Amino acid sequence: MSALETITLYRPVGPRELELIKKADFKAFPARLPDQPIFYPVLTEDYATKIARDWNVPASGSGYVTRFEVAKRYLDGYQVQEAGGRQHLEYWIPAEELNTFNENIVGIIEIIAEFR
Repeated sequence: MSALETITLYRPVGPRELELIKKADFKAFPARLPDQPIFYPVLTEDYATKIARDWNVPASGSGYVTRFEVAKRYLDGYQVQEAGGRQHLEYWIPAEELNTFNENIVGIIEIIAEFR
């Protein structure tokens, strides 16, 4: 029996989303709002840091970088997207598929950085 292969992803979040992650015991991301049709986890800590620091802090007073593992077999069904540059790589998960994405998180969602 082989170990489950995972991919490490990152997600920049603001304080409201972080509270909802905490309520889910750090095991799931909250449903998207009506004006958020895509959930976009990113591939690098640097990219997540840039968003948390440069976008979440001005928008809400604080930003956080989360790190988590997702089953590779699940992510194989999606293409990596380039969002404005070769260093800005992310997956685009349709909002209606977020529950399935959450079911494929292996372990917990960790907070690895905080910006104010």
